[in-house]
Amino acid sequence: MQTNTSINKKAGRSINDAFASKFAKSMFLTVTAIVILSFIATRMFTHVDLNLYGYMVGTVVFIGGFFYRFIAWGERPPTKIFIKKGLKLLKRKSTPKTAVNHLAIYDFIKNRGLYRWVQHILIGWGCVLACLVTFPLVFGWMYFTMDDNGYYTIVLMGMNLMKVKADGIIAWFSYNALNIAAIMVTAGVCMALRRRLKNMQARAEQKFIYDFLPLYLLLFISITGLLLTVQNVFLHGWMQPQMSLIHQFSVIVTLIYLPFGKLAHIPFRPVSVFARNYREHYAEKEEKKCKVCGDHFVSVEQSNDVIQVLGVNAIEFNMEDGFNLAELCLPCRRKYRISRFSGFATHQVKVKEANQNAKG
Repeated sequence: MQTNTSINKKAGRSINDAFASKFAKSMFLTVTAIVILSFIATRMFTHVDLNLYGYMVGTVVFIGGFFYRFIAWGERPPTKIFIKKGLKLLKRKSTPKTAVNHLAIYDFIKNRGLYRWVQHILIGWGCVLACLVTFPLVFGWMYFTMDDNGYYTIVLMGMNLMKVKADGIIAWFSYNALNIAAIMVTAGVCMALRRRLKNMQARAEQKFIYDFLPLYLLLFISITGLLLTVQNVFLHGWMQPQMSLIHQFSVIVTLIYLPFGKLAHIPFRPVSVFARNYREHYAEKEEKKCKVCGDHFVSVEQSNDVIQVLGVNAIEFNMEDGFNLAELCLPCRRKYRISRFSGFATHQVKVKEANQNAKG
């Protein structure tokens, strides 16, 4: 048998003991990985573009903010449960379809209307395209060299990937990928602003700092990025250095702000696949019947997890009627809470809410 001393010694060898927190460990390992990849990709730092240094600093700060926010969120008891179970369910056959619906085509937003779906497609894929181009350039994972024969060499992770004509279609898309992304984001943001200003319900619920500021930041980045191209192509570089600094500053500010504002749901979005798998998998096993109306509303597993999480937080919703509030469907739960104030047993009235199955 192992003694307590030997067990403690083994525990002391854990890599976690070298760091003050999970946040510190995540940041250290991530930055170390980025430096190693950049060292390899830039051929021992011989191809580093110092003009992109500001973007690099902003990206590292963004990564730190993201880890801080994600770890704080992930340590909550409900999040721990569905992330742990969601990871185990990634092997489900439906996972690729779910990932495409949630992360690629935003199928779940179609229920809210075609206008909002197009708006999200433009903003979402515009930002993804911009990140796919910008981050590899910033960290030196991809760059271009040009020979005297009129061909560009695309270098990826330190290896010559391919040669393309300087005036060819591939080179044109490489030059203008960020312009295409900026046009997509500008169109999507304008659609979002129009909806927020015209829709009375949206106007009543939104706040400038939380709802409008992120859109204005994206719009400012896109417009200043497009102006750089206009200055280069049509104005022979007039005021381009100044505009380059303005654009870079706006990107850095947005990256620093992103993990702590409404835009934080963008890097968090992949976790929605875990939640969907969790709901579908356990719903297929056994569904929970509402204690009042008898309708199936969630899986038995989810209902039990809710009760368990409430117990962890020392919150008990065991009612005098012999059930837990989490064992009621949402309409019956609302009616039961009303009955607690009114004294009338409204939860026993077999009338469904008119909008309880509404989409969106």
